[in-house]
Amino acid sequence: MSADGLGFSANEMMAVEAARRLPDGAVCFVGIGLPSLATNLARRTHAPGCVLIYESGTIGAKPVELPLSIGDGELAETADAVVSVPEMFAYWLQGGRIDVGFLGAAQVDRHGNLNSTVIGDYDSPKVRLPGGGGAPEIALGVQSIFVMLRHSPRSFVERLDFTTSVGDNVRVVITDLGTLERRNGELALVAVHPGVAVDDVVAATGWELHVADDLRETEPPTVDELTTLRALKTKGRG
Repeated sequence: MSADGLGFSANEMMAVEAARRLPDGAVCFVGIGLPSLATNLARRTHAPGCVLIYESGTIGAKPVELPLSIGDGELAETADAVVSVPEMFAYWLQGGRIDVGFLGAAQVDRHGNLNSTVIGDYDSPKVRLPGGGGAPEIALGVQSIFVMLRHSPRSFVERLDFTTSVGDNVRVVITDLGTLERRNGELALVAVHPGVAVDDVVAATGWELHVADDLRETEPPTVDELTTLRALKTKGRG
């Protein structure tokens, strides 16, 4: 049953679309924010067997309330196991034991390459960003990378100001306007969210965006998805 009558936000549509793409049993490398929301939604709906791994070393975390950071104690308390960060990267990530990894970025190009380092010249940047952290290793070590970010010409650029993470394994980019998939080595628009026109997505993209022949409209969140999503509380927030 569609939840059209209830209304939903762009962030809720993004989280639902990402959750739908996670198969039951998938081992997911999770970030804070929308990735955590999407993976926990999947675990509470169609994919109860999803294994959530946070960068702090928690494997099989099952938080009741969504964490504000990867250092949240509840992740360790509810996890099946806790390992050191070096073991997480060396054994789990580089060992090919993770199915899906979530990344964000300040910029993405048509090939899925990501920038989370600087805006402008590296030696004299307009903005110094947080940096790659573990993102470069995640981008290389996980075969299916999901990227979630807001869609604008400032983020979807013809040329990155700095390449933090290579995009070879980026399979899907989910935005507030629609969904892009990697096809023939380049991101293509495969779905627009309800109420969004193709021209809106093209105008928000800094390169000549390919629109797939099988373009579809994203199915709105169902009542069950939206109800479950809104029941997920983040610690310290109403």
